[in-house]
Formats: sequence, C-alpha cells, structure tokens
Amino acid sequence: MSGTSLWREAAVVAGKDLRIEARARVALGQILPFGLIVILLFAFALDPDRGVLTRVAPGLFWIAVLLATLLAVGRAFAIETHHNARDGLRMAGLDGGAIFLGKAAAIALQLAVLEVVLGVAVIVMYGVDVHGLGVVLITATAATVGLAATGTLYGVLAAGLRLRETLLPLLLLPVIAPVMLGATRAFEDGLGGVPGDAWPWVGMLGVFAVLYTTIGVMAFGALWEET
Repeated sequence: MSGTSLWREAAVVAGKDLRIEARARVALGQILPFGLIVILLFAFALDPDRGVLTRVAPGLFWIAVLLATLLAVGRAFAIETHHNARDGLRMAGLDGGAIFLGKAAAIALQLAVLEVVLGVAVIVMYGVDVHGLGVVLITATAATVGLAATGTLYGVLAAGLRLRETLLPLLLLPVIAPVMLGATRAFEDGLGGVPGDAWPWVGMLGVFAVLYTTIGVMAFGALWEET
C-alpha cells in the first residue's frame, strides 16, 4: 500500500471514530468531566497554603490524563462491538496499519482537547506559572502520541478478552510508566524555568512515541484479525 493510501484510510477511520464520539458526546459528557473532577479532588485533598499543589501539579496533571486515556481507549474499541462495526471494517478491506493510525489519531485528538482544558484548570486552581511554554507543548505532544499509540495497541489486545475493562489497565499501565515519568519530569523542568533539563526527557518521549507507533502499524492488522 502506498503512503498516500495509508494516510487516506487512516483519516477515514479517525473521522468515523470522531463523528461517533461527537454524536454520542461521551468524551464531552464523561471523560472531560472525569478529568476535571480528578483535578478538583486533588485541589481539595492537598494544602495549597504550603505550596504542595504547585510542586506536584505536573504529576497530578498526567495522572488525570492517564485515567482519561484508559476511558478513551476502552471507548474506542467498545464502539466497534455495536452493530457489527468491527466486521464492517474487516469487510471494507482497510489496511491494519491504517486502522491503527486512525484510531490512535482519534484518541490523541480527544486527549489533546482534554489536556488543554485540564491545563487551564491546573493553572487556575493550583496557581502554576508557566515559564517554558515551548517545552510544555512539545512534551505534551510527544506524550500524547505515545499514550494514544500504546493505548491503541494494547486496546486491541484486550478487546478480545472477556474481562477487557479490568485487564486493559493491567496490560497498559506498566508499559506507559516511562511516558508518565518522562512527561512529569519534563513538565517540572519546563514549568520551573529550566527547560534545558527537560530535553533528555522529551527525547525519551519522542523515541517511545515513534517506537510504539511503528510497532502498531506493523502488528495491529494481525492482532485485529485474531481478536
């Protein structure tokens, strides 16, 4: 398959998933409020007068994104079980790599919107000052791609299991631990005004994102057929 056809089919899959989510409003009605509630609960649980919220804001932000990622990935594969949509994709003859890229892109876009809203909420409620905006944006992009690619790959593995709702976190969380670590540390350096220290972590996130995107494009088709 040519690169143009691959990206065209990926755009079709991503558009399908995003249209379904726009109509169902699950991301708007469940995932986004869930992330905001997590941020709000941390704001009440920790003492803002001692500066605790400001220091732990990067970690809390990515914990909220992680939990929302689990919901988004589960939703991305749940929609394929309704009305035999999974069989429809098979019969359409779409390339497995295109399906992977399309579903990962749809998840990444939803996470990006969530991160913008959560970022504003953290700045307002936690009193965080953003010193290295460029580092923060690049970190968020690399981490989001890594989370979406890994979530899509392990989402299809869990899709064929009976207890996929509970097994997905068990499969996914150990694998994306480097993303959580790298994103948190890079955010700490970026927000703290020492962006030079963040670049090694950003590089790690970039390698992780490229690695799992490549694995997903190569392996997703076989996993999709077997599950």
